[in-house]
Amino acid sequence: MTSHVLDSLNLDARESAALAADYERFREGLPARLEEYVRDSYRLDLSSEYGGLAVKNPFGKASGQLSLNTGQVRRDAEDGLGFAVLKTIIAEDERGGQSMSEWAVHETRMLVERIKGSDGTQGWTVTWKGRGWYDTFEKYLEFFGEAVGAGVAARMPVVPSCKYHLPRPGEAGWKTGEYEYTTRRLLDVWEKSWPGREPMPIEKDFSPTLAGSDRAAESQTIIRWLTQVTGLIRRAAAPRPVSIGLKFFNAVFGEDFQLEMLRAVNEECTGEEAPDFHVYANRLFDAEREFGGVRGVAYGGPDLSARNLSVLARLRALEQAGEVKACRAPLSATGNITSGRAAAAYLLRGASTFQIHTYFQLPSREYAMRSGGKTARALHELYFNPEAGLVAWLLHLRRAFGWPEDWNVKRMADFCAEPSNRVRGEREPALPAR
Repeated sequence: MTSHVLDSLNLDARESAALAADYERFREGLPARLEEYVRDSYRLDLSSEYGGLAVKNPFGKASGQLSLNTGQVRRDAEDGLGFAVLKTIIAEDERGGQSMSEWAVHETRMLVERIKGSDGTQGWTVTWKGRGWYDTFEKYLEFFGEAVGAGVAARMPVVPSCKYHLPRPGEAGWKTGEYEYTTRRLLDVWEKSWPGREPMPIEKDFSPTLAGSDRAAESQTIIRWLTQVTGLIRRAAAPRPVSIGLKFFNAVFGEDFQLEMLRAVNEECTGEEAPDFHVYANRLFDAEREFGGVRGVAYGGPDLSARNLSVLARLRALEQAGEVKACRAPLSATGNITSGRAAAAYLLRGASTFQIHTYFQLPSREYAMRSGGKTARALHELYFNPEAGLVAWLLHLRRAFGWPEDWNVKRMADFCAEPSNRVRGEREPALPAR
């Protein structure tokens, strides 16, 4: 699905006037039943799916510093977020051993600042020293249960993220005890806290800081991780079902290797080894930059979304050309999603949900809403901005592709991911070696 359809917004006069009026009206607060309002006013169904769970809208909070206590989760539920992924827990075995303990670093502060992309585009990035959950596993389990409960009333699924053992280059074995103990304890909490019978979604975190670690010194080591971790998690959970999402990271080897990662998972993982969904892709890594006394930090901004969208576009074009096997795993996008138009760009590459971190932290002056928390202020912009909001761009895309009015966001994403629906005629990208 080519991106030229995003070159200019095509709305009729009634739609434009309604959006402008709603943008102004909701400066004081979003409607209590936002999804119903959008459906009644614009004949748009914002519902989608994340990790096998129905979500009322496609915007979620990515794992990080904004989802590490129950108060944050409760406020997000009140503000109307679609789903939330909790701060990453560092897996441990039944004796408390953590092979990835170097990622359990307490953050001291976060710095929100402007950043300029390689093409001169202005954006935002957030820098912090912390990596994963730094308190005890028992505290995380308590938090997980409270967070799931806080989201239930608002129909906002809350799911864990986990960093399990990853062997270094030359290290043969996997510490399966970490997989077994951590996964089973998380499942125990999920089954007590979640009212439905759906399998627990879990994101297998591949931190952007792995790009600067000796663990990622060899590309084949990364391929080994990606193609084997899903089976390890699934077997650790057995006989209980679990919905596993791989969160791909941006390695330092360039775009061709990003395609290699996606292709390896899609082509080599079958049966219980195949993930249930993909999350693509977390932040870039700058090995030279220092922050908080640490050299090497992750960053976002325009270069992140440019790279992510380029890789996903190349993947879909290769699928359309029949050069690679079509990927059927649902896709949750992340990376510099600062507007509904940016979300629409990921949608055109098959993403059915959109995970955000930085955009929920901008200075208050960057949002038009006059009061409320930053999640609500961000959602006001993401939905109702007349030029850049998701409502405007979904109306535009529906007209451009002739989508039925009863399609929800998940159905739109499925259409965009289907190779037979993709627009032909563009130059096909070179196929990286396998």
